[in-house]
Amino acid sequence: MSAADPMKLYITTPSPFARKCRIVVREKGLAVQEIAVDPYANAPELLESNPLIQVPSLIAVDGLPLNDSPVICEYLDGLGDGSRLLPSDGDERLRVRRIEGAADGLLEMGVKLVLEKRRPETERSPSWMARWSDNMLRALDVLEAAGLSADDFHIGTLTTGVALTWLDFRHPDFDWKTNRPGLVALQAALEARPSFEATRPV
Repeated sequence: MSAADPMKLYITTPSPFARKCRIVVREKGLAVQEIAVDPYANAPELLESNPLIQVPSLIAVDGLPLNDSPVICEYLDGLGDGSRLLPSDGDERLRVRRIEGAADGLLEMGVKLVLEKRRPETERSPSWMARWSDNMLRALDVLEAAGLSADDFHIGTLTTGVALTWLDFRHPDFDWKTNRPGLVALQAALEARPSFEATRPV
């Protein structure tokens, strides 16, 4: 990749992990070419950049791939303009990472649940589905207790907002809003940002 070539980000538009990266791209004012691929069809360009055939996958400035959304987001954060979404060091960095980790964990449990529901009903595991649902509720309680605000915008609040909208998208019958007014307010405020409006899952 030459210096004049834009970075490439392989995505699917429903993916919350890809959406995290797409929001960071917009918040940091970066030139990145977004390429929609089908991981389940083993898209050759995605396979070349990520042997796990998962999105997101970024072809960085040096032409080499970066995989895993926290790694990609931290890399993009260091390149772009404006305030850092992930503090450089110290207690504040650890605080933000804890929030991001809880929101990413919530998403991981939700993705497991989606994939399990796609299996034939006779092959599904009710016990695992119940466990993942309970884990999601516990993660939501942690995030509600964190007292997050859209005015304190960092990679943790960003990831939490992405997770909440993805729950509405993939698990519309999953009640995460009851007794969590802080998260309801956070989602509404974040989804009004241009970077969120431009990347809503479809």
